[in-house]
Amino acid sequence: ESENPEGPGHLCLIHWSSIIYKVMQPSGDVPAAEGDSVTLKCSFETTDTFPRLFWYKQEVNSSPEYILKVYSTTVEHAAEQLKDRFDAELTDKSVPLKIQKLELSDSAVYYCALQPTVTGNSSTVDENLWSKDNTILH
Repeated sequence: ESENPEGPGHLCLIHWSSIIYKVMQPSGDVPAAEGDSVTLKCSFETTDTFPRLFWYKQEVNSSPEYILKVYSTTVEHAAEQLKDRFDAELTDKSVPLKIQKLELSDSAVYYCALQPTVTGNSSTVDENLWSKDNTILH
């Protein structure tokens, strides 16, 4: 198990064109077994009317990989094969990621990110809008 040097939680805050964006995730490991399901929490605050939330997975010594994007009632997965096991639902203040039928390869750090719609570019996410949740599977 790894220790999180950032303390009890991770908080990002950015002020963008008079719109406030804040993303928060609990820190620490989420122990689970193969075949289990886990839900990783991510809450946010924004004055943006149509926020877009992203989930990324980062394995050791690798760059973050885009998993899915959630906006309104729509979930867009990065790849078709992710639809069976990865899902998220956007509520008023949160966008939890549910991973089903866990595999050892799911062991990674998971990042939740909030994209300002004012950027007009869905392919880039400002690193200041990132928060993360560690998952360790046993």
